[in-house]
Amino acid sequence: MAGARLDDIDRKILAELQADGRMTNVELARRVGISAPPCLRRVRTLEELGYIRGYHARIDARELGLEVQVFAMVRLASQSERDLAAFESLVQDWPMVRECHMLNGEIDFILKCISPDLSSFQRFLTNSLTAAPNVASVKTSLVIRAAKTEPAVPFEVVEDRARDAG
Repeated sequence: MAGARLDDIDRKILAELQADGRMTNVELARRVGISAPPCLRRVRTLEELGYIRGYHARIDARELGLEVQVFAMVRLASQSERDLAAFESLVQDWPMVRECHMLNGEIDFILKCISPDLSSFQRFLTNSLTAAPNVASVKTSLVIRAAKTEPAVPFEVVEDRARDAG
């Protein structure tokens, strides 16, 4: 089971770093209730095991002039593993695409895209996305506003699950 190797301190370390990845190791150790050297060893282990995949600043795209956010629902003509992988590989080269998720059902992929304006997105849509090999159709929805954008892991749910398992 995922997360089963983690003890309470490991989960506290992850939750604290997720809330503030810039804190010092000394401050992190204080918050989780252990001394700094074992705290640093635990953080390094969590990084090596892939629980911590990186440290990032949350940047406001609108402040940088990226005003348009669009979800694009993509249906492919073929869903063979080779064709799915080829589309996923192609998406890696499109900077406007910030997220790509393969779905079950009528739509094969949903893409989260950001753009400075509608005309830039339209160029991407017509010149790249709909023109891509194996793309059968694309439906787009322009984001009016976001009620919630929380990229973090819900540690409340993780802790409840750990309590229920223990």
